[in-house]
This record gives sequence, structure tokens and C-alpha cells, in this order.
Amino acid sequence: MVFQTPAPFPFSIYRNMTYALRYYGVRDRKKLDAAVEEKLKQAGLYEEVRDDLNRNAMKLSGGQQQRLCIARALTVEPDVLLLDEPFSALDVRSSAVIEELLTRLKQRYTIVIVTHNIPQARRIADYAVFLYNGCMIENGDAAQVLQNPACTETREFLAGIFG
Repeated sequence: MVFQTPAPFPFSIYRNMTYALRYYGVRDRKKLDAAVEEKLKQAGLYEEVRDDLNRNAMKLSGGQQQRLCIARALTVEPDVLLLDEPFSALDVRSSAVIEELLTRLKQRYTIVIVTHNIPQARRIADYAVFLYNGCMIENGDAAQVLQNPACTETREFLAGIFG
């Protein structure tokens, strides 16, 4: 789970990345180092931090923190990656980097994103679900749901009439 506001642990980048692995019993330094490098590369962050893995993660920019949190979540090889409004606290550049990252990662992981950013959902979603007042109103192929919705509530939301 990756939250709306980046939530790195108040430790080094390295310790953030190895936290879950150590919890699950991984102690071999070579395995930990390899996982840190692999997942930071997947998140597009490795080149920016590789020479400073002992740096406090709280000192990273907002976009870097969000990518760190995504990389940290990937260390346990999840079946599903849950993201709650992962772009809302980010600038346009950082959002574009993470959007590109998620487009790559969706080839390997099932990713569920909660978002109100409809243009972004149109760019990256394969499947869309529209929820209203806790009920599923419409779901299906993202292009269909987001461009030609069948339900009135979905059409009105996408038109900006409410929401």
C-alpha cells in the first residue's frame, strides 16, 4: 500500500528498502543489496540515490519519497500494489515520472489506483471502476468507462457536474 502523501520511514534510504525484507527474515547482505538496487531501479530512483543510500529518506523530494515508497512496497513482491491518490501531493514533473513508472510496472504487477485525476486515469488504466457513495456504479474496460460511460452518475462525474 502506498498512500496519498509519501510516507517514508524516518530512516536511511537503505533501511527503508530493507525493512520489510528483514521483517520476513532476510539477513543475507548480498540479497538485501541486490533487492535494494533492483527495486530502486524499477522505481526509477536508483541513479539518483545510489551514492547516498545512507541518506535520511525524509530529505528526499516529494517525488523521490513517493518513488521510494513504491520501491519499498515492491521489495516483498506483492500480488497487488495499492495506491491511494499517489500523485496528489506531487508536482507535474514528479507526477509524469511516476505515471511512466506505473505504466512500466503494470506489465509485472496488478496495480489498483484510487484517483480523481480522470485524464491520468485515461492515460494509464486498463480497467476502471466508478464508485459513488460506497457503491460500484460502473466498471469495465477503461476506455469504455472513461470515454463513453453507460451510467448517468458516471457521465455526470466525468462532465464535472458533481464530485
